[in-house]
Amino acid sequence: MDNYALLARLKAKDGKEADLEEFLKSALPLAQAEEDTNKWFALKLDESTYGIFDTFTTEEGRQKHLDGEIAKALMEKADELLSEEPQIEKVEILASK
Repeated sequence: MDNYALLARLKAKDGKEADLEEFLKSALPLAQAEEDTNKWFALKLDESTYGIFDTFTTEEGRQKHLDGEIAKALMEKADELLSEEPQIEKVEILASK
């Protein structure tokens, strides 16, 4: 079972919502290439708030993801796309189906 997860909330700058949405969609192949990332979801929470939720079997896998290509790409685009710092939380999965 995947016991480890990340929950990230991303707030788009005014007028950059479509660009952030496209960035998230374009990150899918990077997530698919990460062998330790078991599930990866890009989310739209409201008109300007987006999210990423991903799951891992081990803490090491979660940390590899945090040090990986998606995080690097996001931080490179943060000033252009985001109105505030990404809120990234390490969470534990208690149950899943």
